[in-house]
Amino acid sequence: MTDQDIAGLQRRLAEFAAARRWEPYHTPKNLAAALSVEASELVEIFQWLTPEESARVMEDADSAHRVTDEVADVLAYLLQFCEVLGVDPLKALAAKIERNEERFPAP
Repeated sequence: MTDQDIAGLQRRLAEFAAARRWEPYHTPKNLAAALSVEASELVEIFQWLTPEESARVMEDADSAHRVTDEVADVLAYLLQFCEVLGVDPLKALAAKIERNEERFPAP
């Protein structure tokens, strides 16, 4: 596994937290709350933009950097949350897509 796959990223995040002795704080409740905060910080970037401005947000270097950082934070907390609870995020997403395809058939 590499640092670029899900398991590799989860391993790096776990090692990072362990080196700092943060494991006691990485409970499902705390990770879910942190995930919500980071998602809110992503939303904040777009809060007062028009739909047109939001579509162009990656054209501005500062905004692109902010968006990229918040996306990374959201993904990091989601991967840590999944690791702690034993959820395979790729399997969970594939199953959800299948359910949605059944619930919402294409016209």
